[in-house]
Amino acid sequence: MTAPDAPIPVDLDRKRRRFRRANFIIGSVIVATVILTAILSAFWTPHDPAAISPSEVFLPAGSPGHLLGTDQFGRDVFSQIMVGSQNALFVGVLAVMIAIVIGIPLGGLAAARGGWIEDLLMRISDVIYAFPAVLTAILFVAAFQPGRTPAMVAIGIAYIPIVARVTRGAALSVFQLDFVTAARSYGRSQNFVFWRHVVPNILSVLIVQATVLFALAILAEAALSFLGLGTQPPTPSWGRSLRDAQTLISKAPWLAIWPGLAIAFTVMGFNLLGDGLRDALDPRLEVRNS
Repeated sequence: MTAPDAPIPVDLDRKRRRFRRANFIIGSVIVATVILTAILSAFWTPHDPAAISPSEVFLPAGSPGHLLGTDQFGRDVFSQIMVGSQNALFVGVLAVMIAIVIGIPLGGLAAARGGWIEDLLMRISDVIYAFPAVLTAILFVAAFQPGRTPAMVAIGIAYIPIVARVTRGAALSVFQLDFVTAARSYGRSQNFVFWRHVVPNILSVLIVQATVLFALAILAEAALSFLGLGTQPPTPSWGRSLRDAQTLISKAPWLAIWPGLAIAFTVMGFNLLGDGLRDALDPRLEVRNS
């Protein structure tokens, strides 16, 4: 049995490095492809994604002029998938921004103040975190009205406790370091110390968490759209495409396959990118590998 403090064998260490590098490269390629597709679809698509063509319904993938086929209304599936990437990225960006803008100050306040303020903020976070994100979003959307904006806000609110807890945990360790103590001895305020000294040192943790939440936000929005509570017609949505395809799965299975693959690959891409960024930005891994 290898001792706990024994060095990692060179061959195993090299395999781990190659595996982590492969995760980062694959994740980056997938995410870049989704982003470029969303940008391209803002200016060009093979067909109008909302154009109905009764003479071209249920064309299979590979049909002339329709790479991924058409749906029950004769709409081009490839064009809908392309435009749907805009919706997925928009929801992901806004939801994660809401979580970060509110979660980081709350987590920093809890770490800096401590005492009853920390206990109160963390207990409130625990209550919100106890509810699954999709369930929280369903309750929020039901209280207002179905749509992309309510879904985006609901997902962002559901992820605030995650960001707050991650920020608090990372900030507590930094607050104990000598340079933070020195900054306090100069009479710097808690806010100044947190934003000037603590945040730059936990930024890598927050970036990794943001990529993971981005993938979860895309998945949550797709679930809400599948339930009819997310993005509404005529805006293309991968989740709603899956919902529309469920009654046609035996006649036109490609209507469910392509949006399902788009969701799966996008979520996988952001998860792999997050893993790669974690390994690249974690100084402990650098020390271990050196």
